Amino acid sequence: MIYRVTAKFIRGKEKELYTLLTDGTVAAQKPDGREIITSMKEAMIDDEGRVMFTETCFCETPLKHERETVYDKFFKNIHTEPVDEHEEYEGQFFFTYLKSFE
Repeated sequence: MIYRVTAKFIRGKEKELYTLLTDGTVAAQKPDGREIITSMKEAMIDDEGRVMFTETCFCETPLKHERETVYDKFFKNIHTEPVDEHEEYEGQFFFTYLKSFE
C-alpha cells in the first residue's frame, strides 16, 4: 500500500539524519532501508518544517518499522493516509535541505 506522509521535522537533527541516510546505515536496514532512502530523496520540506512524501509499506500498521527505526527519531506529528499512487509535493527537496547542514 502507498501512504501519503506528512510530518514535522525536528530541527537540529539535520546532520544526524543526513549521515544515516548517506553512510549506508539506513540502506542496509531490512526490509525497508532502500524504501526509506527513496522516500527521503523524493520528500519535500516547506518553510514551516513540514515534510511531505509518499512511501510504500506492507506493514499491518502503516510505517511501523520505519517509524521505530528512523522516523520517530527525526519527525513529530507523523500522519499517514492511504493514496492510490506516489505523489509530488511543493517545496524544497528535503534531501537537499539536509545536505546543506553537512
